[in-house]
Amino acid sequence: MAPLFLMLAATVTVNTGGVAALPLPAGAVDVRYGDEPALIVADHVIVGVGLNAAPGRHHVVVRTTNGEETIDFEVVAKAYPEQRLTIPDTRKVNPLPEDMERIARESKLQRAAYARRTPVRADLLPFKQPVQGIYSSPFGLRRFLNDQPRSPHSGLDIAAATGTPIAAPAPATVALTGDFFFSGNVVLLDHGGGLVTMYGHLDRIDVEEGQDLDRDDVIGTVGATGRVTGPHLHWTISIQGDRVDPIILMEAFDELAAETVGTAD
Repeated sequence: MAPLFLMLAATVTVNTGGVAALPLPAGAVDVRYGDEPALIVADHVIVGVGLNAAPGRHHVVVRTTNGEETIDFEVVAKAYPEQRLTIPDTRKVNPLPEDMERIARESKLQRAAYARRTPVRADLLPFKQPVQGIYSSPFGLRRFLNDQPRSPHSGLDIAAATGTPIAAPAPATVALTGDFFFSGNVVLLDHGGGLVTMYGHLDRIDVEEGQDLDRDDVIGTVGATGRVTGPHLHWTISIQGDRVDPIILMEAFDELAAETVGTAD
């Protein structure tokens, strides 16, 4: 299997939907990717590369005590496989006009939660998988529902029995909860620095908006609410508004945690 991060000289290569973890130079005082302050974890800038990111050279701008410099990385377009699902409730594939009004309201709430920019939590390592189970639908799949093309799969589906507890992967504040048309019972967590995670199709929600959580705190249980074919957790990770593969982020943070321990030793 190809490595997550391919180091070629000073350039990192990362697929669309992936994550670049780039070491910061000494004396960094301001770090930006695009128009936003970047997510910083363990002296690395964490860049989420969205599925629609343009292939080619990208760069992070770093202002240091000695001036300004850039950290370059290369984005490569990844071809994700197709997935075809049959949804018995056709209204969940072709919503009615009144459903579209509800969907619009819920989308606005979710966009606001994903747009939160609060100070990054100090203890994001490790970033743990919220529930154990089979990966039933990987990130990035090009989806066809009842043979109709839909947006790519923006998260990772983990199949587990209804009622299985779901744990916070790292410290966070509950940004949003609700019962949504497509995603069913939903929780969104704000980990700071533009890192926001979403948990969909829950059977039960056990947290409230504004509540502060520690790693491993239970946020709810696995269910089959919303548009589903069976009980599972839909887990989305967003960095500065770009959805990324949760498996890649967990592995990248594991590498940073190992480096941190090695440095401490």
